[in-house]
Amino acid sequence: MTENPATTRFEGDKLVVESGTETKEFDAEFLVAVLLFSIASSDGEISPIEIEKMMQLVASHFELGSSESIEVLKHAVESLSANPDLSGILKDLASNLTSTQKEDVAVMMFEVVAADNREEEKETDALAAAAEKIGISQELLETARQRFSAGH
Repeated sequence: MTENPATTRFEGDKLVVESGTETKEFDAEFLVAVLLFSIASSDGEISPIEIEKMMQLVASHFELGSSESIEVLKHAVESLSANPDLSGILKDLASNLTSTQKEDVAVMMFEVVAADNREEEKETDALAAAAEKIGISQELLETARQRFSAGH
């Protein structure tokens, strides 16, 4: 039995992925949630404060209520569980982001790393890998780090 290859296309700011009879839509909220969750979980555990920080960041950045931000994070977790390698989808979604939006995403990633007041090497490595995966340059990452540090 051969699988139909997935096709992707943008409809506005949503990435539509079709494979066989299944169609899934992903957006910037999904991108941010997956990145934040993957960084928070990279050290093997997610603390309650990291969960709270992710909910707050998603809600604040996308102007969502708390129940909506929980749904966005839940969708990200379920998608990661079903397909731990979402690299292609994340890269496609990130191609639609401006430099300013990428910088905002990087600042949020720094926020999650710092949420539990323990900067784990695995988390900072995951942040660097995520930034590279979605095309955040080292220069832009450093600008985001400085912006994050100035706010704390």
